[in-house]
This record gives sequence, structure tokens and C-alpha cells, in this order.
Amino acid sequence: MTLDELRERIDKADAHILELLNERARYAEEIGRIKQSTGKPIYAPEREKLIFEQLKKNNTGPLDAPAIRAIFREIISATRALEREVTVAYLGPRDTFSHMAALRVFGAMASLHPAATVDDVFTEVERKRVDYGVVPVETSMGGGVSDTLDRFVVSDLRILNEIMLHITQNLLSNSELENIVKVYSKAQPFVQCRNWLKAHLPQAELAETSSTAEAARVAAAEPGAAAIASDLAAETYHLNIIASSIEDAPHNFTRFFVIGHERTGRHRAKPTGHDKTAILFSVNDRPGALYALLQPLARHGINLTRIESRPSQKRAWEYVFFVDFMGHAGEPHVHDALEELKAECSELKVLGSFPEGELEE
Repeated sequence: MTLDELRERIDKADAHILELLNERARYAEEIGRIKQSTGKPIYAPEREKLIFEQLKKNNTGPLDAPAIRAIFREIISATRALEREVTVAYLGPRDTFSHMAALRVFGAMASLHPAATVDDVFTEVERKRVDYGVVPVETSMGGGVSDTLDRFVVSDLRILNEIMLHITQNLLSNSELENIVKVYSKAQPFVQCRNWLKAHLPQAELAETSSTAEAARVAAAEPGAAAIASDLAAETYHLNIIASSIEDAPHNFTRFFVIGHERTGRHRAKPTGHDKTAILFSVNDRPGALYALLQPLARHGINLTRIESRPSQKRAWEYVFFVDFMGHAGEPHVHDALEELKAECSELKVLGSFPEGELEE
């Protein structure tokens, strides 16, 4: 088959894809009308997880699973916008990894709003100035994000979804590597890329900025300057990626939560079969208290994936524990374990049951 013939086939395929996309969009508009009349939430992560799993199962290639997921993420984002505009606050500024996480969840058609602090993200959602928030909760290299955990102690918001984002650092510049004399970034990327910088830019001055996005903005206007930042920042500030994945540890992930108001009654999220539940609880100060409280989870065969303590913010030397485990609060064995746990602790809050996040490269 000739090149012209192949291009003609592609044109016909594109026309068919366009027809199907608009057919899907018309269904989405009708779904939006039903949701508005019944009060159902516009964003249903459990439904989207099932869509992605079905696409992965049915895909025969040559496009791989990440490519299919990226394509359909934007299709879902565009058709969701036909139902109603979705507004999302995230820990800013833009072009940071929190911004990337928000895009990975909600797509480019959502209305994304950067917030200065984690506390501001919670406040925007609590006061219903936006629909949802995206906040970092844990890094594979540094553990829990205290600002996020502490805010859950006093907030009534719930966790609706999670995303695991692979954090890769890039050297961005409009100068050649041998001409770079100054590198801008936040303190953490300098630590994460220490060995690479020592090997490739040992004489360069390292200048700290308020964010990686700000580093990219400054570097774009300064000859001989570079920034350590995301590839998203490279696009925004028209910088070249001089070197990619320059972090010393290749398995650096950050976990983000999507937060929103609680879904109740028939609108509560249903189990997908691959879910997590997050809780926080406080214990009375007695020997073996924590051990006793974890026993109901063990008896019901529940697999803990994380446990962390934080000051309760109520009394000195009193702590609350954050626990994540596999399973959904709507499943009988999880429900029974939580009921037993509630009877033993001084306070128990279920922060949410949500689809288990997949590692996003």
C-alpha cells in the first residue's frame, strides 16, 4: 500500500473517530441532565476506574495501556465538561507536580485553580468555591505531608480518589549544557539531583526559588541559566529539556488525594473490587492501646498499607493515627472491622473509601 493510500485510510478512520466522539458526547449531555435532576455527583472516580480497566482489557494494540489511558482521560474530561464545568483547586503554582496530578485526574477541560497552601485548597472546597481539591499526602522518599494530614483532623471533607505520580526532574534551559552557569529550583529538587549536578554541573551556582515553576520562569529570561522542573514547565516557558530524569533515585513517587464533600445515600461510591479506605482515630493513653485497636483489622483479614501518627492539636502529647488499608467501607468485612474499632477508640473518622490509585509514569 502506498503512502497516499495509507493517508487516505487514516483520513477515513479520523472521520469515523470524530463521528463516534460526538455520539459519545451526546450520551454525556443526556447523562448530565439526569445527574442534575437526581443530584448525582458530576465526578465518579469509581466509574472512571471501571472504564479504564475495561479499555485495558479490550485493548489489542499497537497502542499501549498508558497511551490509551491518556487519550481517554481527555475524552472523558471533554465530555464531562459538557455535563457541567468542573472546578478544581490544587497546591500551586501552575506547572508544578500538583498541577500535573490535577491534570492527570481531571484532564485539560477542567477549570483548575492554583492555591498558595494546602490549607487554602481545603478552604476553597469547604466553602464550595470549587468542586474538588487535589493535595499531596505522601512521598516515597520523605513520608507523609504533615500539612495535609493535620488538615484532615479538623475538616469534614472526604477523600474521593488517589493518584500516584512518578516524580521525574528535568534540567530545562535555552542554553547548551556546557554554557550553563546557574541552576534555579526549590531546595528539594537540588537534594534529589545532587549526584547528577555534581557530575555534570559541578561549577554551576545553585539558586533556590519558591517553586520549580518559578525556577523555570526565571531561567527562561536569563542566558546561561537553567531550572530543575517538570516537563510541563518546559512547555509553558518555552524551555528545552537539556536532560530528563536527572533525579538520583529512580523510584520517587508522590501520592495525591482528590478531596470533596461527602457523598451520601444512594450517591455514595460503590466498591470497584480494587479499593482503599483511609481512617483516622485517637486512642486512650494506656499500655497496648494501639495494638488492641489494630486487632479488629487483623481479625477480619484487612491488609494495612500505611500507618502514621500526628499530634491531635487538642491536648499536649495526645496523638491521632492515620491508617490506610485495602478494602471498601461498604464491604461487609470492612464494615464489621470498623464497627469493632469504633467501640474501642475515643474517636474514629472514616476519611473515605476510593479506588486504588495506579502508578502514573
